[in-house]
Amino acid sequence: MQQAYHAICPLGVVPLRAGAHHRSELLSQLLFGELVEIVDKRGKQWTKVRCTWDEMSGWVLSEQLLPLTPSEFTRYSQHYALCLDLLQPVMSGLRQIPVPIGSRLPNFDGLRFELAGEWWTYSGQAVFPKDLPPRADLLIKIARRYLSAPFLQGGRSPLGIDSGGLVQLAFGAVGIALPRAPIAQVLEGQEVDFFEEYQPGDIAFFENAKGQLVHAGILLPDGQVLHCHECVRIDKVDHFGIFDRQRNRYLFQLRVIRRMLPPQCPCPRPDTAQRAATPSSANVLTLF
Repeated sequence: MQQAYHAICPLGVVPLRAGAHHRSELLSQLLFGELVEIVDKRGKQWTKVRCTWDEMSGWVLSEQLLPLTPSEFTRYSQHYALCLDLLQPVMSGLRQIPVPIGSRLPNFDGLRFELAGEWWTYSGQAVFPKDLPPRADLLIKIARRYLSAPFLQGGRSPLGIDSGGLVQLAFGAVGIALPRAPIAQVLEGQEVDFFEEYQPGDIAFFENAKGQLVHAGILLPDGQVLHCHECVRIDKVDHFGIFDRQRNRYLFQLRVIRRMLPPQCPCPRPDTAQRAATPSSANVLTLF
């Protein structure tokens, strides 16, 4: 039997751990339909993988992966839709798998897709990446869908997420690939020299009391930031940092602002945007 060098995540959310045991640190999570490269194996139970979207490496239970042929990997890499509902099932007969926002539907035709010889349907909101341009308004609408998601270090779903995962998933939805952690994300894009010059959709990076860069958030209009602290929330932000009005204190100190979005052209009229952003399927969401 030919050895598989790539695999796909066939479950809603799968832990990616630092070591090959259940008590090991949660580094990140794989979402349904995401692709990985197989790096190593530890017996029959554990597989070390490298995520194809951010080069993150870690250990996954082998039974929580579905090996792919080279042709399947190429096909699924090139054509997929992104789920935009917080949590919706994919269904095959009486079977269903709940998949979170940010999941990928491989070879999706607007209603169904095939995986491992089995046909699945998805009736939730989904969009093809090419139909979501890298615009601040779309980015913010997608990011706001995670509001109130609880904090989970290493999490990447609305059931648990951290600040780096929130930023990565929101920007990934509009076609901008970012690393997993804020300490790596801060190396991307273009620096904004002064707080007063920020634009909605810029990323603000923050440090803790020890001066360590540990946090990131997406800047909104009117001096606000969408970020994950205890849960995904919106707080006031200024050139000092994120201010918690309930506790009357700063949560994090501002380190730097980076701009990832390309220069924006004038937004098209809503009717024109809807035609441009909607594939033939009536199930694909337009965010305009």
